[in-house]
Amino acid sequence: MRLTKFTDLALRSVMRLAVLKDGDDPLATREVAEVVGVPYTHAAKAITRLQHLGVVEARRGRGGGLTLTELGRHASVGWLVRELEGDGEVVACEGETPCPLRGACRLRGALRAAQEAFYSALDPLTVADLVASPAGPVLVGLTVRPSG
Repeated sequence: MRLTKFTDLALRSVMRLAVLKDGDDPLATREVAEVVGVPYTHAAKAITRLQHLGVVEARRGRGGGLTLTELGRHASVGWLVRELEGDGEVVACEGETPCPLRGACRLRGALRAAQEAFYSALDPLTVADLVASPAGPVLVGLTVRPSG
């Protein structure tokens, strides 16, 4: 199974926010975009989705920025990936030209089971687990490059 670029970006953003310590300045969406190496508009969409899930909190104005919520810090990675990926199946059997095998095909069920096994393998992991060493120190080192 392959994650969408959107899910990959959202997970990287959550991981970067997860290594902020108490007392660190919150990161702006633009800073998250830069440190994870994506365009601002892509990061903004991912951050908005993470806010809707209750994983990220965003504050505007002076002293504002993005922080990970308690839910975000302790969320199951399997749950988070399911929410970000949506309910889509691995194969598209319906549509403009439906598959002629859809009524008798065993592949669709096997792929659905494999997809659930993939998610289930991620269920025991939390965001906190993802940022444990050696990843944490690398994430902390991802900083905004000065412009100029």
